[in-house]
Amino acid sequence: MAIQLSKGQRIDLTKTNPGLTRALIGLGWDTNKYTGGADFDLDASAFLVDANDKCVNDHDFVFYNNLEHPSGAVVHTGDNRTGEGEGDDEQIIVDFTKIPDHVEKIGITVTIHDAESRSQNFGQVSNAFVRLVDDSTNEELLRFDLGEDFSIETAVVVCELYRHGGDWKFNAIGSGFSGGLASLCRNYGLQV
Repeated sequence: MAIQLSKGQRIDLTKTNPGLTRALIGLGWDTNKYTGGADFDLDASAFLVDANDKCVNDHDFVFYNNLEHPSGAVVHTGDNRTGEGEGDDEQIIVDFTKIPDHVEKIGITVTIHDAESRSQNFGQVSNAFVRLVDDSTNEELLRFDLGEDFSIETAVVVCELYRHGGDWKFNAIGSGFSGGLASLCRNYGLQV
């Protein structure tokens, strides 16, 4: 049974799951408080950062226009533009055996595409979650439900996977940002 995490909680991934080499990170959400006429298009992204919490180059940013890191360590399975249906809305696969040595942390984020022009924010999003599944067994290892703590934010750092010694851990973040994807990119050291 999956471990249910709370905001700020950290948990071992590879130490307590020694066979874990590939993880599927599923992200999902619903919209229920919006009647503005435009669809919500939420986008998952991964920022592979060094010890200074910065991307070394643009390839360390995996998102809908760059679906795979050159190392093959992080693969985005594709953009879901409506979020319709049950289960995961977008997925990112992480192969721990391929992560480059300079990468100390992987920030997993969700942003709202064209949020400002569509007058959309995370206050209008509900049932947002992230789950981590062992890709080899299809077993859900952990889940973090983000709750309804957001209002005007247009981007959220959902969680981080980070190196600790020779192992990888999971940190349930759930921290909102204003300024959407551009703001997140600047936060992680990328030019916009």
